[in-house]
Amino acid sequence: MDSHAPADPFAVTSEAQLRTLYDQPLEGPLKKVTHRVEATARAWIAASPFCILSTVGSRGVHATPRGDAPGFVAVEPDGSLIIPDRRGNNRLDGLRDILEDNRVSVIFLVPGASEVLRVHGTARITADPALTARFVERGKTPATVLVVTVTELFMQCAKSVMRSRLWGEAPRPAGLPSMGQLIAAHRADGQVDPAAYDRDAPDRLSRSMY
Repeated sequence: MDSHAPADPFAVTSEAQLRTLYDQPLEGPLKKVTHRVEATARAWIAASPFCILSTVGSRGVHATPRGDAPGFVAVEPDGSLIIPDRRGNNRLDGLRDILEDNRVSVIFLVPGASEVLRVHGTARITADPALTARFVERGKTPATVLVVTVTELFMQCAKSVMRSRLWGEAPRPAGLPSMGQLIAAHRADGQVDPAAYDRDAPDRLSRSMY
């Protein structure tokens, strides 16, 4: 940061100040968090060909794209995620971060779907041959895989992807869980009717897009 830059008179420097600029969150977004990878989340990850892994360490913060055929990230019976480290540029930014600070965040995108699945947890790096052998592709075995223990999981609403028109006219994949189904599965209080949620979503989103 430039120490000679003029002070910003509008800088926001506290949560209290921040809250004066935004409405309070609705009950739904606060209650949609789960701590397990249940069936609908498994289906979403199985349909995802692309995710972004975020890490932090003494060298800074890094967001690393990971991609392959849908389902390239495996979900284990215990709910942990296995992410193969395919060939890249060998900078190893994210992996070096994990050696220092094992906290990670992963977002999963599915082409044609406007929602985003967010996963938070801790990761370890392993070169276990029994694990790396499961991810051989075109004769190439990844040097390592990440094993992510999930501590928090929730769906991000569709507005950002819709505003960006990220997928153009690409259709939503058949059989992919809807937002209503996902939120109903993730909320512990059982207060979401998936069909009603999905029915009302277009009007709700159109009124809150901007």
